[in-house]
Amino acid sequence: MTNHENYIKRCIAIAKNGLGSTRPNPMVGCVIVYKGNIIGEGFTSAYGGNHAEVNAINSVVNKDLLKETTLYVTLEPCSHYGKTPPCSDLIIKHKIPNVVIGCIDDHIKVAGKGIEKLKQSGSKVTVGVLANECREHHKRFFTFHNKKRPYIILKWAETADGFIAPLTKDEKKPVWISNAYSRQLTHKWRTEEQAILVGSNTVIQDNPTLTARDWTGKNPIRVLTNKTDNLSKNYNIFNDQAETIVLSSKDSNSNQTYIDWDSKSTIAQQICNVLYKKNINSIIIEGGLQTLQSFINENLWDEARVFTGNMHFHKGIKAPNLKGRLMSQHIIMSDLLKLYKND
Repeated sequence: MTNHENYIKRCIAIAKNGLGSTRPNPMVGCVIVYKGNIIGEGFTSAYGGNHAEVNAINSVVNKDLLKETTLYVTLEPCSHYGKTPPCSDLIIKHKIPNVVIGCIDDHIKVAGKGIEKLKQSGSKVTVGVLANECREHHKRFFTFHNKKRPYIILKWAETADGFIAPLTKDEKKPVWISNAYSRQLTHKWRTEEQAILVGSNTVIQDNPTLTARDWTGKNPIRVLTNKTDNLSKNYNIFNDQAETIVLSSKDSNSNQTYIDWDSKSTIAQQICNVLYKKNINSIIIEGGLQTLQSFINENLWDEARVFTGNMHFHKGIKAPNLKGRLMSQHIIMSDLLKLYKND
């Protein structure tokens, strides 16, 4: 592995510190190297704050050294004014002679303009170091802007004999298939994505809260598909612990955000269209079966995270029928976690 690749790997590693807080901005990582030593590094601050390049440059104690450094960054530096000034201008201001970029930002506001500006200033620019890894790292950002929809993660738990729920229950609450450690991991995932979605039947049967109460972090926006608007506002999904968006064919006087539902259109695509307009760049789909299967059938998903517990229902609601590339498997105490990718 080359030095360039090693430093870009470090950029990716530190960029993950911004997971869940930078959106709609990408979570970029940046390191600055002087004669083989890292003298500055930074990652994107929470939205409205500094970009990674700014934080990295600010972290360098002796700014005079910047004229002899190489700046590494996972994504092409921006060239336009947004909440903050262009990062390419700051790099040029400090006369950083070498810039190594993981991948091009193909957003229409950047799309090579930052690279061209750096080259015109006299900087030597190297592009495409660990490009695939950097694009994978920025998957939420690229999916939102290129596919005009959120990055979609399917998640469910199923029994050892392939069921996600029993046919009948005595109480309106979840029947836990996965163990406490798997559930805590699920709550961690909720802090990393912008939204979480379930159908109305899941709310009626389980009355979930859909918050990240078992992990420190921000609760996701809750999205509910409910064509008939027939749910009592006493359900947990309507509490004040997080914002709730309801996709419904009826209006309401509640303090929730209601969006008209067109029953003639395909379910998953219409949901994606609404979420894109709401600037939601990533979402976890947690159920139920009909909702999950609609995204699978319409091929509108990017990842699937499937827990298999060690219990048996013998009969019940069958797990979704998924075809995807199995990426990895992990043992979490008594559970098996399988991670799939949609190619």
